[in-house]
Amino acid sequence: MASWLPETLFEIVGQGPAPSKDYYQLLVTRSQVIFRWWKISLRSEYRSAKPGEAKDTHEEFLENSHLVQIALIFGARVLDYVFNLCEGKFDFLERLSDNLLLSIISYLDLEDIARLSQTSRRFAKLCMSDELWEKIVHSCCDTITPDIRALAKDMGWRQMFFTNKLQLQRQIRKRKQKQGSHRTSHL
Repeated sequence: MASWLPETLFEIVGQGPAPSKDYYQLLVTRSQVIFRWWKISLRSEYRSAKPGEAKDTHEEFLENSHLVQIALIFGARVLDYVFNLCEGKFDFLERLSDNLLLSIISYLDLEDIARLSQTSRRFAKLCMSDELWEKIVHSCCDTITPDIRALAKDMGWRQMFFTNKLQLQRQIRKRKQKQGSHRTSHL
């Protein structure tokens, strides 16, 4: 296992399926899987019930009887993800910082950026971010004038990238006219 991975690889908490009010936690560390539960009930006989905890090594977890319960509480996708972690299959891209990912994504083709944006919420957010499109515009354009920078601030770098040059010149002219009319009206 990569030594730079954090001690806690994954953690999720949730409530059991209705009508249960029980509370659950699933924690995956580098060496074990910890499943905790708290009974929540208005009945007096359950008030003294202590929280439960099951600790297993990754190998033990893969053969565990808690799997059905975990799938019911957190869903099959979470269970599959935890299985992959226990088998040493890590999604290293998801663990990179946003700044590093933005730098990497800025080198992709537009079609690849569109595909990447469909893989997860995080990548969708990054692929639509102004920071990414500013990097892309900078890599495509020789110079960025203060007028273009101001227009990009108003309309967004992504929109700026996909707007053709004639439309940009027209919008810059309109923006200057607006600023000129605002200045004369304030005098």
